[in-house]
This record gives sequence, structure tokens and C-alpha cells, in this order.
Amino acid sequence: MLKTRLCEMLGIQYPILQGGMAWVSTAELAAAVSNAGGLGIIGTGQAPPDWVRQQVKRARELTEKPFGVNVMLLSPHVEEIMQIIIEEKVAVVTTGAGNPGKYIPALHAAGCKVFPVVSSVALARRLERAGVDGIIAEGLESGGHIGELTTMALVPQVVDAVKVPVVAAGGIADGRGLAAALALGACGVQMGTRFMCASECTIHDNVKQMLIKARDRDTVVTGRSTGHPVRVLQNKLSRLFEEMENRCAPPAEIEKLGVGRLKAAMQDGDVEMGSVMAGQICALISRVQPVAEIIQEVVTGAEQVLKRNCALVVGE
Repeated sequence: MLKTRLCEMLGIQYPILQGGMAWVSTAELAAAVSNAGGLGIIGTGQAPPDWVRQQVKRARELTEKPFGVNVMLLSPHVEEIMQIIIEEKVAVVTTGAGNPGKYIPALHAAGCKVFPVVSSVALARRLERAGVDGIIAEGLESGGHIGELTTMALVPQVVDAVKVPVVAAGGIADGRGLAAALALGACGVQMGTRFMCASECTIHDNVKQMLIKARDRDTVVTGRSTGHPVRVLQNKLSRLFEEMENRCAPPAEIEKLGVGRLKAAMQDGDVEMGSVMAGQICALISRVQPVAEIIQEVVTGAEQVLKRNCALVVGE
């Protein structure tokens, strides 16, 4: 059985985390991932506190296994959401868009493990000093907000720079990706886009079908001029962003265009004027599958790759 120290730390069967995607990672998806042996994560985005508490309680109804909550630190509700996580004693907190340092003592007191998402070695080192339990090193292949380094380049550098467990993210969709992450020194992976096409994922079917039809070069990065680049599937909205950036539109004007577009895609099914955040691995997705089937495929695939590579080393 494929098992790393991440499994022991988080009380999970397989070293697989599900990305905490706003408007995508609901209690239903998170619970399904946890029930299948991974760590499901509820994505809060900029959701109101009441919704977050409801999602945590709903997840508890659907699973007895550990699960996590992702907190976007730029959310206007971050203080209230952190308090809910502490009160509800959520097992794991992943964070993005900032430094969770000031919340760590209270989270640890409540028994929560803290795993921030980073896109640079400098930030990984700073957060380790702040007391985090692990690091999620995410390369620019991922969907949504991205950094500047690829997963292949970022993960081994972060592994060398910190002592806490490192989880690889960005461009991982199958057993080959998990095996590669372990070879780079990570002790597990976080997958987001692959789980968007899970049966238990509640996003609109239009988005799932768009992902299934996507090809290798169908994602683009928008918003570089604003300082907040985002990877999405190409559509009418992404072309509008590109046109605005080419004519050097003010960042505020560009950001205004993006307001509400993620929800429009994921919940309402608008795949032309909605923001379909997805990673570069989308072309590897061929169908909608139950979460348990996805996880078993990934784990079995990784075991086969690792066994084959071991055979190469010993000359068999």
C-alpha cells in the first residue's frame, strides 16, 4: 500500500489532498474524497461565514473521516471563518493569498494542522518559521491563481528548503503525477482539476463537459497586468481579458470584469462568459467518474510506475 508520513500526520489512507476550489469544493465533494481515503477540502473563497459553518456540518454528516477547509486570506470574512474552523475543530486548514501566521497558535490549540499553499521557496521558508505543519508547493500548471515556477522546478527546491512535509500541486492528475511528485521529494499531492469531473462534484455539467473536451493547449493565463494571474480555459471571457490587457486597460477595469465570473461558470453553467478555472492537465480527463474510482486509479497507477522504475534500477 502506498503510504507516506503525510498519511500518518493527517490520518488518511492515501497521500492525496483535494484542492479547496471556490464554488467547486463543497461538502459533498470533500466528504467523498475523505471517504475514499484522501483528504477532502471545502473551498471557502469569499463565501460568508454562515455558509462555511453549514458546509462543515454537512461534511460531518457525510463522513466520519478527517477533512479540511481552505481559507483565502484576502477574504473579507477571514476572521469569522477562522473562528468557525477553531470552534468546529476542523482537522486541517489550507490557506492561500497570504500568511496565516497570526492564526496558527489558535488553530493548533484546536487540533488543526495548517498547510499553506506557496509558489516560492522564500514564502515556504517564512511560513515554516511561522510554525506551519506542512507546505503545499503549487506550480503554475494549476488552475486558478498561479505563481511563476513550474511544479517540476518548485517542488524539489521547497523540499530542500524546509523540514516540514511538502505536498506537490499543479499539473497532477494520475498515478504518473503522484509517482513523479514522490520522486521529487514530496510526501503527497494535491489535485484539483481532476476532481472537478467527479460524480460527487456539484459544479454545472457544462463545465465538466468543457473539461472533458479540452485539449492540451486550451488553458490560458489572464490578469498578468493586474499582478494576479489566473489560469482558465479559453472562452469569450478570456479573450475579452486578453483584449483589455493588450490595450493596457487599467487593472481596476480588468478586475471589475472578473467579478462574479467564477460563480457564473461553476454554478450557473456559463462557459462562455464565466471564468472556468482549470489546470493544464484537463486534457487528461476523459469522463466523469466517482471519486473512489479516481483515487484508486491514481494510487494503483503510482504503484505500478514505482514498481516499474525499481525494476529499471535493479536491471530486471
